[in-house]
Order: sequence, then structure tokens, then C-alpha cells
Amino acid sequence: MSEKETVFVALFSGINVGGNRIVKMAELRAFFEELGFSGVATYVQSGNAVFRAKKSDAASLTKQLEAAFEKKWGFYSRIMVRDLGRFERLVKENPYPQVAGDPTKLHAYVLEREPTAEEIARLAEKCTGPESFEVKGDVLYLHAPDGLGKSVFAGLIPRTLKVPGTARNWRSVLALLELAGGAGSSG
Repeated sequence: MSEKETVFVALFSGINVGGNRIVKMAELRAFFEELGFSGVATYVQSGNAVFRAKKSDAASLTKQLEAAFEKKWGFYSRIMVRDLGRFERLVKENPYPQVAGDPTKLHAYVLEREPTAEEIARLAEKCTGPESFEVKGDVLYLHAPDGLGKSVFAGLIPRTLKVPGTARNWRSVLALLELAGGAGSSG
């Protein structure tokens, strides 16, 4: 590998949900490879990919991927692209280490941008159930003691916060970190 490659994690939103907008993971891997990326791996059906790129700019990679994805599949998927360093930080900064062992109760929302203090305050007003959340930079950590499926608050997050993002449970987050770590070591 002559040129330095950076490891990235890409999180797709709104694919393979409730039988709609179906994208097979084998096709998604091929899609990344066709675009010239290497070390491509996917995790579960909700659209998570790890890949290596010569470009190290997540913003331009995001634009490239979103445009190519829409052209290939005919619908838009918002994609959150994070380099390995940022993804490692997301895991390290988890404000709820005590629930990390129960990954169904902990979720990370990877956001398009850092929410403002006002946006966070507006969300805090709606957090009246058993849940708690914390925002660190462009990540919202949600602890839902009864699980995400039963959380009324979780359903309010996107439209209250109004910052586009995509959520992953902690098991997915850790699995992606492991995949990304592996992608970085080969070559």
C-alpha cells in the first residue's frame, strides 16, 4: 500500500426498514469496491459498512457515496461517514459505561452536526420517561432502560432535535469498531 489509506465507518439511514428500500449487504460491499474502496466489510442488514479510502475527508466521501448510492438504487439514503479515530472517540466517550454490558438499552445517534444548546434544551423538555440522554459533540447517547422499542422518547428525538442522524445500538457500535480496527491492521 503505497498511499496512506484511512479507515472509515459508514452508517446508512432508512434502508432495509420494515421490508422497504431493500439493499443486500453483498451488493453494498460491491458498491464500495466499484467506487475504488478497499477493505470493505458490512455488519447486519441496517446498512453499516467499514472501508478504507485514500481520501481522508469524510465530508467529500459522504457526498460521493450519497450521490453514487442514489444513482444506483434510485432513492436517497443519508449516510454518516466517520473516520476510525472519531468512531473510537464515540465509544470511549460513552457517558453510560454501566449499561454498556446491556447493548439493547444503549444507543448512539450519529448526527450530521453538533446540536445547539437550544436544540438540546428542547429535547430535554421531552425527556420525561425513564430514559436519559447526553450529547457529546455530534453524538447523542441514549440510555433507554426499557429498551428502544418501548421508548416513547426515542420516537421524539428526530423531530424534536431536527438534526439529521442515524441511531445504532451499542452492540452494533462495538461490532463496527472491531471491524474497523481489523480493517486498519491489514495491509
